[in-house]
Amino acid sequence: MRPAANYASLSHVNIRFVSATSTSTGLAVIPVFKNSTSYGAYSSVAGKEVASVLEGTHLNPNPNSFLTLAGPTPAAGPVIVLWNAGERDGFDAEKFAAHVMAAFRTHGEKNLSLCLDGLELEPAACARTAVGAQLAAYTFFKHRSKLPPNSETTVTTLRVACDKPAPARTAYQKFFGPVCDGQLLARDLINEPANILHPKAYSTRIRKLKADGLGIEVLGEKEMKALKMGALLGVGQGSPRECQLVVMSWMGGKKNDAPLCLVGKGITFDTGGISLKNKNGMWDMKGDMGGSAAVVGTMQALARRKAKVNVIGIVALAENMPDGNAQNPGDVITSMSGQTIELQSTDAEGRLVLADALHYARERFKPRAMVDLATLTGAIIISLGNEYAGLFTNNEQLATEFSLSEPAANEKAWRFPLLPAYDRLLDSETADMKNSVAGGAGSITAAQFLQRFVGDTPWVHLDIAGTSSKNTRNDPREPSFATGYGVRLLNQWIADHYEK
Repeated sequence: MRPAANYASLSHVNIRFVSATSTSTGLAVIPVFKNSTSYGAYSSVAGKEVASVLEGTHLNPNPNSFLTLAGPTPAAGPVIVLWNAGERDGFDAEKFAAHVMAAFRTHGEKNLSLCLDGLELEPAACARTAVGAQLAAYTFFKHRSKLPPNSETTVTTLRVACDKPAPARTAYQKFFGPVCDGQLLARDLINEPANILHPKAYSTRIRKLKADGLGIEVLGEKEMKALKMGALLGVGQGSPRECQLVVMSWMGGKKNDAPLCLVGKGITFDTGGISLKNKNGMWDMKGDMGGSAAVVGTMQALARRKAKVNVIGIVALAENMPDGNAQNPGDVITSMSGQTIELQSTDAEGRLVLADALHYARERFKPRAMVDLATLTGAIIISLGNEYAGLFTNNEQLATEFSLSEPAANEKAWRFPLLPAYDRLLDSETADMKNSVAGGAGSITAAQFLQRFVGDTPWVHLDIAGTSSKNTRNDPREPSFATGYGVRLLNQWIADHYEK
């Protein structure tokens, strides 16, 4: 059996932005709106005959249902697909494209055209149709000896017919395409099994991003011991695999501008350590490095789109295992900041690696703002499910910036409070603080713990435990376990507020 290719994106597909659909083969998909006689410039596909068919045809009333027409004559053009796009107001071209790709990705047709010309959509909206199609086409077949039946993407050309193809193409090439590539990279990293993507293998993979223009520096355990990173190193001491701290740099802004710092939790597998997790569902702890994957994908996107900003990306990589050398509940460890931590639970390990990484970022780079991302708490899933990440911040301006950037990024976050009353719950009789608190407010107290390591630096914490990976498939843009959440939000936030 041949090793299966990894069809992780539409990188092998020719994506074109055109003024009208003019192919003689394949499928041409026309969005049809509820209670509307306007369907865009469909005459560019098949003329007045299609208009008469539309007028006399009743589509299934359910959104995202479709009707396939053979076409008036064999020479008239492609096969026409009338797609129920629901209400015209609020039409989401990206999600439309994702639904279409999900329906026809393995259909056998090589040419797929999305007929948006005549709808007067903004160039950015048209550019995002290609993103929706790419996200819906994602698969992760890297480790299969053969592909599942009818699973290979047959589309080789995707045409987006729109009113302003040139600016749509520019928007895709300069921003949306590179960001989409970064999100797909994050998905690939999260979907990798932990025996393949352990800390050293992960840092090796990140080194390859030098080809995109990133500066890469890797700190091993020797360097971290010299820096007295007792919190990070303690998490990995039960594993035979060495911890890593990887620093990525993109300096596209002015020379003297202080950088932004992005910090990601990278627990490549989390057993819980001595505080062992329940066996049910433990397999998905390969995704406990989703925060780091978002940072890596974001840094690649910044480099590929030549962002005019200075950004440092830091990922703290460790494996949390329960052998005889592992740390125990009740142990006291000393973080790089000098603050001591009493371990209530070795399963509250993500905040430990972030404590040292955040302090390191603050001390070394003096950033203008820091953002950390982590699959940190199950409590955030209880609070928000899989729809929103939890957002915590010590800075009102940052809260405003993220709220303004969320809609365009199509990645949602909900703000939670940080208050002294919650912070006091971390107080310990034995050490400066505890790493875990029983009795509720788990996501908030985890954020309060992190805040003790950021000082007065403007900071945002994103708890992405419910959004980074999912075992449900409700959105065609999220066809796999990994979503790659965070790459789009971070890029949009940076573009909106730090590149202008």
